[in-house]
Parts: sequence; C-alpha cells; structure tokens
Amino acid sequence: MSVRVPAKVNLQLSVGPIRDDGYHDLVNVFHAVSLFDEVTAAVGTASGGTGPEVAVEAAPGARVAVGGVPVDGDNLAVRAALIVADRLGADPRVTLRIRKAIPVAGGMAGGSADAAAALVACARLWDDPDEPRLCRDDLMEMGALLGSDVPFAVLGGTAIGVGRGERLTPALTRGTFHWVFATADGGLSTPAVYAECDRIREADGEPAGRPEVSEELMTALATGDAKALGAALANDLEPAALSLRPSLDRTIEAGRDYGAIGAVVSGSGPTCAFLADDAEHAAELAAGLDGAGVARSVVRATGPVPGATIC
Repeated sequence: MSVRVPAKVNLQLSVGPIRDDGYHDLVNVFHAVSLFDEVTAAVGTASGGTGPEVAVEAAPGARVAVGGVPVDGDNLAVRAALIVADRLGADPRVTLRIRKAIPVAGGMAGGSADAAAALVACARLWDDPDEPRLCRDDLMEMGALLGSDVPFAVLGGTAIGVGRGERLTPALTRGTFHWVFATADGGLSTPAVYAECDRIREADGEPAGRPEVSEELMTALATGDAKALGAALANDLEPAALSLRPSLDRTIEAGRDYGAIGAVVSGSGPTCAFLADDAEHAAELAAGLDGAGVARSVVRATGPVPGATIC
C-alpha cells in the first residue's frame, strides 16, 4: 500500500506565550505544496522482528540528504504504524519504505508527512475494507499524538491550525500559487529555534501576545491574490532561525533581488520559501537562486494540494 504525502509551508506562524504544558500557543496557517514523499507499507519484515521496520531513500531525481533520518523507533512513521496496529489489533510487523523528496529537517514537516502517510497506508492495509473502523478524522486525531504537523499532512489543502497547531479549520483558497524553495545544508532543531525565539523576546523586553489570524492573509487566499499573499507572509520564528543560521539572510535577500513577491523562512527553517507571480516567474526565480549559489538546492512547487493520498 503506497501513499503520497505533501510538504507544507507556513503562510503565517504566529507564536504566543509558553503554556503550562511547555508548548506555545500558535496560529499556524498551513499550505500543502506539490513536493511529495511516498511511503509504502508491506506486511512482514525482512528480519522477522516483532515491530515495524523502515528503509529510507531519496526519491528519484531528488537532492535530499537522507542520512540523518532515523530508521528505528525514533522515526515518526514507525510510531504511526504502531498506533494504527494498536487501534486495530493488527500484527505490527510491517515494512515501511520511505522515498523522500521533502527536505530533511528543513521546516517543511517531512517527518510529520511520513507519519501521516504511514497512518493512511497502515489503516488501509489492516482495516476492514467493507466496514472500516478508521476514518480520516480518526487518523488526524491519532496524528496529533505524534506531532502538531501530522494532522495537517493527512488533511492537506490550506488550513488554520490553533492550539499547538493541531486543531485545524480548512481555509478558503482560490487558484494556484507558485512557489520556489531554497534548501540548506544541515537542519535546524525546532526546539532550539523556539528557545531562541523566547530568548530574543526576553532580551528585547517584548513579551508574546495572543496570536491571531491575519485578515489580510485570509483575504489574499480567498481571492487568489498572489501579490497580497506575498505581502502577508509572516513567521515569528524567522528572527530566531536567522540568528541561529545567519547565512539564511543572504538567501532571503537573494530571492527578493530576483523578484520574489513574498519571502519567508518556512517553519523553523532552514528552508526558505519564495512566492512567484506565475509559473514562468517561478522558473526565472528558481534559475536566479540556483545560479546565485545561496542554497543547497532549489525546487519549484505549487499549492494547495491534497493531503496524504493513496497512490
């Protein structure tokens, strides 16, 4: 059973104060883009072990470094398979083959996407096809146990996430938006970026306020206005990501120099996202960024696209 699952870009990531549980209150506007991982689940394991086994490789033609992806119980896809097995009372011996095109530790939720794909694949593999016990809402609820980004990878499209980002409401979006993504060597730790965000705010004496959805952003999405969307892109974690990886500032500036109508660090970084006017502009922007030597790789994508989908 194979499932294709998209990357995400955060159109708005507003970070509120730290909660009692250690998380931050968020307003997170997710947008799924046409950069996909594929997860294939097959019954049985080569080693004969008692739990899921995983193999990871780069998708054909993808310039993705997969060496840092865990192949044990730390892999979210493995944990997703175990949750589904427990819910359905299934034998958890399954092999998960992950083909990656989403940057690893790049702020585009690649690990969460793989977990969402594993949820969908294993549910289809083990559930009763005539009277299934798990629906999409169930899988999203299970995904929230794994991480704040997993439910959106199941859902896809464009959605507003609140709380830790896991409570989702689909957002009205018209048209197709054209994106260019500049990836970087090495990742950025999400906890480290949040900690740096808190440090910067404390040093500046600017306590976090209550996060709210941007009306300008919602209007731009609803009308399909790319220029307005580019102007409304916002990420409260961007100063922290730039502080920890100063070279990203050069990448952002290069994108603007080459005519991007919007530029933002995606999530906790280090991938930088650039919005273009149309497909032709995206091709020109990608060529400029590639030639400037400010990124490990440059890829184009469009959005929104559906969430985890059986191939």
